[in-house]
Amino acid sequence: MRSLLLTLGAIFIFGMANVGAAASAQSSKQLAPLHALFQTPEDQIDLADAKLTIDRLIDPSTDKAAVLRELDALTKAIKQRTPVGLTKRAELDVLLDTLYKPGPWNGSKPFSYDLNDPLGKNRQNKLLATYLRTRKGNCVSMPILVAILGQRLGLIMALATAPDHVMVKFVDDEGRWLNVEATAGGFKADSSYERETGIGPLAIQNEIYLRPLSPREAVGVMASTLMEQYAAQKRGGDLLAVAEMALAANPKDTVAIIHKANAYYLQLQDRYVSKYPRPVDIPKDKQADFQRLSRENLAWFSKAEELGWAPKTPEQEEKYLQSIQREKGRGGRP
Repeated sequence: MRSLLLTLGAIFIFGMANVGAAASAQSSKQLAPLHALFQTPEDQIDLADAKLTIDRLIDPSTDKAAVLRELDALTKAIKQRTPVGLTKRAELDVLLDTLYKPGPWNGSKPFSYDLNDPLGKNRQNKLLATYLRTRKGNCVSMPILVAILGQRLGLIMALATAPDHVMVKFVDDEGRWLNVEATAGGFKADSSYERETGIGPLAIQNEIYLRPLSPREAVGVMASTLMEQYAAQKRGGDLLAVAEMALAANPKDTVAIIHKANAYYLQLQDRYVSKYPRPVDIPKDKQADFQRLSRENLAWFSKAEELGWAPKTPEQEEKYLQSIQREKGRGGRP
């Protein structure tokens, strides 16, 4: 039996506590705002509202009104610094400049990559409120903020993914999609992501990475942090529910696929592995359920592999961490 829970930066395997009918009903009520978000028409999805809806499920103390005021201030600062008649590409440059270069527009506190949490293990660091407060972000919070501001400014932008990574796609004045690498405030070619993150030919063929995502698919990307939260809390039922919402929006969301595979693993752990030393010890009336969960776990894991997903190797992670150490020494960004 095998299973992986993929997070943006790390892979974990957890167990799960049993969830009764009452708890399940409470879970459905709690996840109602997320369900409504996934049902919102594409052209009505507000990325800031989506992110804050999900962040409040992770941390109910999130002050949505305060975050929106900060976003309003940033949007206003960008507009004030944008001369009339600029090209869309030049408008984007002003946006990035406002975020990443110190000046009165950001209180001389520019946003930068958090070199102390390069694998994004601290989920609080992926919340928008945390990023705005600390000005230290990661490959989740940084591209999401750029996309939010771009939407508010009327720029054509979309989130996109690479293995363990999120970036922004931007349409320039010639109608071309450009990759905005928000962790560095610059641009990067698809080929660079393919090389640096190990995107293979099968993944390229199936377009599971580097594709501009629709607003609803972007909600699925944002929800990956919530899935990490539920896995850490051993809430397998909630993990499965959120993964299925994300997959309804994007059946090729390999992060959600791996989370779904792991949700079945968690149920196996709780119902059977933790109680019976051997499969043959499982009561006959429970064998069918045990076999079903086993099949689902392996089937969803295989589904991700068939699409071209592959787990990050220890060598890849070590190489990345070494690059972080070099950047720390230079005081720069990855």
